[in-house]
Amino acid sequence: MQYSLGIDAGGTYTDAVIVRNSDRRVIDSNKALTTYPDLLAGIENAIDGLDSKYLPEVKLVSVSTTLATNTILEKTGYPVALILIGKHTLPANPPIDDFIVVRGGHNVTGTEDETLDLEAVREYALKVKDRVSAFAVSSYFSIRNPDHEKKVKNILTELTGLPIVCGHELSQDLGAYDRGVTAYLNAQLLPIADQFIHAILTDIEKRGINAKLMMLKCDGSVIGIHEAMEKPIESIFSGPAASLMGASFLSNNDTCAVIDVGGTSTDVSLNHNGLPELVDTGAVVGGWHTKVKAIRMETSAMGGDSHVWIKNRGVNIGPRRVIPLCLAAVKYPGFMDQLASGRTPSRVQLAENIQPTKFFVRTGKEATNLSSFEKELLETIGIEPVSINDIFWKIGKPMSADHVDALIQKRLVQAIGFTPTDVLHVLGEYTKWNREASLTGAKILARLTPMDENELCLHIKKEVAINMALDLMSFMFKGVEKSEIEKIIRGEFFSQFKVNVPVVLLGGPVHSYVEELNKLIEANIIVPEHADVGNAVGALVGKGVKSIEIHIKSFYKKTERTILVFSPVERREFSTYSEAFEYANELGKKLILEYMEESDIKAEDVSIDIKREDITMIEEGGAPIETKLIFLGTGISDTEK
Repeated sequence: MQYSLGIDAGGTYTDAVIVRNSDRRVIDSNKALTTYPDLLAGIENAIDGLDSKYLPEVKLVSVSTTLATNTILEKTGYPVALILIGKHTLPANPPIDDFIVVRGGHNVTGTEDETLDLEAVREYALKVKDRVSAFAVSSYFSIRNPDHEKKVKNILTELTGLPIVCGHELSQDLGAYDRGVTAYLNAQLLPIADQFIHAILTDIEKRGINAKLMMLKCDGSVIGIHEAMEKPIESIFSGPAASLMGASFLSNNDTCAVIDVGGTSTDVSLNHNGLPELVDTGAVVGGWHTKVKAIRMETSAMGGDSHVWIKNRGVNIGPRRVIPLCLAAVKYPGFMDQLASGRTPSRVQLAENIQPTKFFVRTGKEATNLSSFEKELLETIGIEPVSINDIFWKIGKPMSADHVDALIQKRLVQAIGFTPTDVLHVLGEYTKWNREASLTGAKILARLTPMDENELCLHIKKEVAINMALDLMSFMFKGVEKSEIEKIIRGEFFSQFKVNVPVVLLGGPVHSYVEELNKLIEANIIVPEHADVGNAVGALVGKGVKSIEIHIKSFYKKTERTILVFSPVERREFSTYSEAFEYANELGKKLILEYMEESDIKAEDVSIDIKREDITMIEEGGAPIETKLIFLGTGISDTEK
């Protein structure tokens, strides 16, 4: 009997599942708290909780993670130098420390626009090579002719020996600067991906697992581990992609909407006929606009671990994630006494970080580049939780909550507070941790509102359900203002929204929100078995999918007609359209099969669909003057056989 192991390293939990390949059933699963700053300890703990008798027979391991996303958001990537070639349009203040623009680039036909300034590249490389870990290169219209990028890559390799990432290797979309950003971020992640993947390989080998290792991309497809190490940028948002694939698999619905309630956020996405809907322009993460194909998603910063705080007698939820009180009481033995005896700030002082139920604790991450005051402040926060009031008395000098906030943003300090997870503990609907801590916190916060603790918790639960419904309908009604949708959801009307596809809920105790959701929208709401580990299942059941675009264009040199073929690997010239089309058709299929082979998927297990889009002109007798061929290869995974 053979099995597959799926792992998802999320913001709050790291999940692991074992699927039996013969009937694709989940036969074991486990959740472990994600460990900061090192995700690997959480992964080990998640696998340790599985029945070890299955592990020697595991033949496939597939992983999804927020590692790439968090690295970009936290600005903790390795230093990279970016070389831009040609007439780039740059933002006013490019947020990149080391970059240069040199002469060169091509035009829309793939013809050289300017001669490449290799001497400027050589001089710059020697100047920065000792302070960077890699180089990124993007040339103007490299998607029509990557020659200049390839020449720069060769000379950089010769001069520095460092990894080099080229824009055309990651995207065939227009937008030279955005391709440069994508290459830059990818280069930042290379050492991190290398460490992460090698550590997983070491761990599974230690357990006697002799298996193929795959990683889920943010478009819902899986790639072989070698490509994952070369293109870690493609794993941004792989967590939401995993939830989409997992929900479709667990509910047995090829077409469905998915609401994934995580610890930090709520994500909504859609699977249609077994494939996710993708964004048209590329993923945006941490303010960077990339050329990475990702699933279309509606996201809000409200999850099970979102901080609930009171200001002006009103209840606020999020956007920051905190450790729930019920969990903190388990992790820190003296916390219950501290919570019960804590000082309640005046109503004037109340703010997100100044709450009677908010505390702070060190994460264990190494502190670097801190001011003298930040160092002093950090010393007052130890491995046991402290309140703002405790910090103030320890430091003995004027300070504000913003100072602590700066340490939270640098991931040196983690906050503890009241959350929707605590709400469900108070209501008795989810009791994994310490209910007494949650109840104590609810009573303390209720004093600051017009409600008692039970009313407060019911109000928060309803707000979480409203947020889920709002995200779902905002996703469905693309282009409609979210504020207008919210008016309808919150209003008292003799009508409500209806969803025409099944709505699958994923996340820990999502079953608690089904009744509330049914009051807000009309839909077939499904909470499948193993919904709490759906992301780990999704990491395992993603398809091997590869999309390649090849363009055929007619150009005139004086009176002569030339047919050019632009592909991810080369620019080629033909004298007739039929020759160009035949070449492009064969090349596209060849590139798909080569990709699948590198991902350990055999040719006989691959189906290739080809979509053709023609532009014709009457003056040309109706013959095409431009053709776009889109090749979509889909491989059958081991769990589907």
